[in-house]
Amino acid sequence: MSQKTDDLLERAPKVERARRYCVVFYNDDYTTKWFVVHVLEQFFHMSETSATALMMAVHEKGKGVAGVYSREIAETKATLVTDYARENGMPLKVAAEPDEEG
Repeated sequence: MSQKTDDLLERAPKVERARRYCVVFYNDDYTTKWFVVHVLEQFFHMSETSATALMMAVHEKGKGVAGVYSREIAETKATLVTDYARENGMPLKVAAEPDEEG
């Protein structure tokens, strides 16, 4: 390579990957398990088996991640699910939180 090309490569800015956000479901004592499964199927396109497994994990561990997305998508999904839950009389808590792994 020429000196010019080497200089350009050395000066090229490092591009960081956009931070990812998790859509986190929290357990509560009032939202029905079956409503959570329904929401996971409808908003996260999970199979009934996957949705049931995540619902049980949330129930047992207190919280669980439904998906990891860009910040805008995660916040939108969390808002849509929360609004849908309220419309159906459920206090389900869903939040978009920074991914600790990425």
